[in-house]
Amino acid sequence: MRTKTPTQSKIPYDVSSKPMPGMVTGLGGIAIASRVFRALNLPGSCEANLGALRRISAGYTPGQMVETVVMAVAMGADCVEDVDRLREDPATEKMLGYKPPSARAVRDWLEKFHDEAAVQRARDRAEELDLKVSIPDPTPGLRGLQTALGVSARAAAAKKAGGAPTIATVDSDATIVESYKKSASWTYTGVKGYQPMVAVWAEAQVALTTEFRDGNVPAAYDPLTSTIAAFAQLPPTVTQRAFRGDCACEHGPLLAWLDDEQRNHGPAGRIAYAISARMVEPLATAARAVPEDQWKTFKTEKDGVRRQWAELDYVPSLPTESKGAKPRRYLGLRLLMPQGELFNDGHDRKFFAVVTNRTESGDRVLTWHREKAGTVEHAHDELKNALAAGWLPSQKFGANAAWFMLQALVFNVFSALRAAAPDSELTTARIKRLRYRLLTVGARLSRFSRKITLRFAAPRAWIGMILRLFKAFPCRVQPTG
Repeated sequence: MRTKTPTQSKIPYDVSSKPMPGMVTGLGGIAIASRVFRALNLPGSCEANLGALRRISAGYTPGQMVETVVMAVAMGADCVEDVDRLREDPATEKMLGYKPPSARAVRDWLEKFHDEAAVQRARDRAEELDLKVSIPDPTPGLRGLQTALGVSARAAAAKKAGGAPTIATVDSDATIVESYKKSASWTYTGVKGYQPMVAVWAEAQVALTTEFRDGNVPAAYDPLTSTIAAFAQLPPTVTQRAFRGDCACEHGPLLAWLDDEQRNHGPAGRIAYAISARMVEPLATAARAVPEDQWKTFKTEKDGVRRQWAELDYVPSLPTESKGAKPRRYLGLRLLMPQGELFNDGHDRKFFAVVTNRTESGDRVLTWHREKAGTVEHAHDELKNALAAGWLPSQKFGANAAWFMLQALVFNVFSALRAAAPDSELTTARIKRLRYRLLTVGARLSRFSRKITLRFAAPRAWIGMILRLFKAFPCRVQPTG
């Protein structure tokens, strides 16, 4: 008797070389992602704000170019070349209402965001000021795309239960995008690449702004410009504003701007902030000088490490500080090992500090600062790993800046999906899980009596969930001619 072959050692079918007849696609999730994109009014925003790029030789509108990139990345594309997968699928053309542009057309369009003269002006200006780094002024195309990104952030925030949050904490930081293109610069980590800034609205989990930078531009170099741009994207319904940052944001002009309630180029009123302070020697000395009885334990970690806080007697002298400026509050954080145990550096305690204008108890300020920590880092991780920000398309600075900003726009589309998802388990899901649960589905389009019908190859319960989701993203259904 022949030995039975284990089930997983064989495949119970043959593969035909002929495609399945009919308008069938494995990219059925495009219908869902496209509906969200259009319900957020992003095509109209692209048309209104990308007028400088309106003349596209391939005959596509700015809204169609942006939608094509967003759909490809939402479905898992990792680079510009992957856009051709959409173009090769006849059903995708039917779902979008136009044949997606080729990867070559998308690349040519991205290069329209580049202005070599602007890059050279920035370098010349830096040389005149004896600076080692520079940030080019954004081109009209990038400014328009930034406006569309702001629209996506506000629209996605409005999809949250109860509407957009009335509290807005801006969390800003830079991230390294590794790239060995000739135009890339060496970063502080020893790899070549770029170091763009990203600012997110923590409560809404959306990206507000991106500022693309060369790899040799540190996060501490002018964080104020991107912060001003981020606060400008918040909706007028926000009543409480706050800012959280790492030590790169302990920047004199930024702190002065946050302290000034009549600030230029920003919203009037108080912005509560908590920013990690650099442990320069005078600050470290002030932390070590705190009497033992003034350190207050507010949390004990599972490994026994005690988190303690104290007010620090520290008033730095800043060159940008005005004569009437009030001293800022510095809170010390001490991590204390259990008796007899040491950290890897051979000490039983570590000191950190936070500069803030918040008046609550120090433990509440430090807890708030720590809770917000990771918000922008989470966005960095999603942009580079779940989306396509980690694979830049061009040697040209402006093209890469546009590609990175488009990833932030896709991030906001997924944030809208997450906020409106009928399944409560998806409201905190990462992008990879949202893609797997909502977008990886086959579909078939059929036409009868001037009407096109889309049927998903999925269980009835899943289709019911998608139909409930669609109620949060209403779109007009137009019969075909």
